[in-house]
Amino acid sequence: MAQKYNIYINQKALIITSIKPDDSLDYQMLDVQSFEFEKFYKSLSKNPQSVFYLLTEHPKAVFKGVKSSLRIIEAAGGLVESNEGKYLFIKRNGRWDLPKGKLEEDESKRDAAVREVEEECGIVVKKLGKKLIKTYHVYEIKGKPVLKVSHWYAMLSKSNQKLIPQLEEGITEVKWIAKKDWNLVRANTYPSILDVLDIV
Repeated sequence: MAQKYNIYINQKALIITSIKPDDSLDYQMLDVQSFEFEKFYKSLSKNPQSVFYLLTEHPKAVFKGVKSSLRIIEAAGGLVESNEGKYLFIKRNGRWDLPKGKLEEDESKRDAAVREVEEECGIVVKKLGKKLIKTYHVYEIKGKPVLKVSHWYAMLSKSNQKLIPQLEEGITEVKWIAKKDWNLVRANTYPSILDVLDIV
């Protein structure tokens, strides 16, 4: 499978890949030779385009170059399946999301993923499964762009536990949702969360 890196910046996407995009998509092609992330980032507010492609034979190397120019924040979370085949979602800041959070000092990604799910939803994770995907999004801290790298894991849990949203983290609802009802989530979530759902 060809390498592809989706970096989300608000509701915009920078896609680094070796695969030519489908011409029916609305996108802007960027020149990989002269690309500088900081310049690109500063120009985004004036650019109405929402999807940008960096086409290269070496997506991993180009992505590493972008990554090395930014401060990295590591996070981890889970796509939790119940014994009845439903999946656990949270509502944070008015949008559907998956439980995740930043790694603590000297904490492993796997431990952080379980801890964040349990803290944000009030449940006990029965089993931690395989790593599903990494997602990337850029936001600002003190006026400087940072790259959040989120590591997502498959998890299993019993559905008869009381769900307790972690209110201090802006979570107002925790809910088990069957896959057939994911349209409800897809209509009001973040692009990086769609990347997680698309691999299940």
